[in-house]
Amino acid sequence: MNKVFKEANYAVEDVFEGAIIMLGGFGLCGIPENCISALVEKNIKNLTCISNNAGVDDFGIGLMLQKKMVKKMIASYVGENAEFERQLLSGELEVELIPQGTLATRCMASGYGLPAIYTPAGVGTEVATGKEVRNFNGKEYLLEMAFDADFAIVKAWKGDTMGNLIYKDTARNFNPLMAMAGKITIAEVEELVPAGTLDPNQIHTPGIYVHRIFQGRNYEKRIEQKTIRKRDN
Repeated sequence: MNKVFKEANYAVEDVFEGAIIMLGGFGLCGIPENCISALVEKNIKNLTCISNNAGVDDFGIGLMLQKKMVKKMIASYVGENAEFERQLLSGELEVELIPQGTLATRCMASGYGLPAIYTPAGVGTEVATGKEVRNFNGKEYLLEMAFDADFAIVKAWKGDTMGNLIYKDTARNFNPLMAMAGKITIAEVEELVPAGTLDPNQIHTPGIYVHRIFQGRNYEKRIEQKTIRKRDN
């Protein structure tokens, strides 16, 4: 099975209107920049996006929001995007905000083939509205469903032609969880090497989970907010 694609446009060619898409990354760290740009170029509508965040106004998922490609956003943090706020308040965008640990665990459950998980996060809050609550050993837990994503789109530092992936530093965030969870997983990497090149002990995502892979280019790797301090004398 040949998993290697020439570039992002080919890898996302069959992403369809109304698809449910997982997008890896944390803030702007480790996001699949090339695939997002390709999706924006395709201008597919009515997407449901599952991500840690909604990008910023002119980068990441924010570019998709600008073109009104996103029908529903499922995320744990959206504080850096004014266009997101505008669409939410105007009723143009459906939003599901969930605790970050719940977001991660629902991804993991999907990858493990579990239909749902129980979590204490959100019990007694608005998050629990309409959800089943069960008591285990005197403590209440919410039933949360595993995600059912058509595509998982992730970014890795290095990958091989069989789809094995290695993430670098903090880019190893939601990417490994989401890579396991999509019906079709698309990986963009900074460096694509022949199969057998990577040390098996260093691989974070086994190639069995990855259906398509390509070497990306022109990464910006932006930082949302840079905080610095004066050097001590």
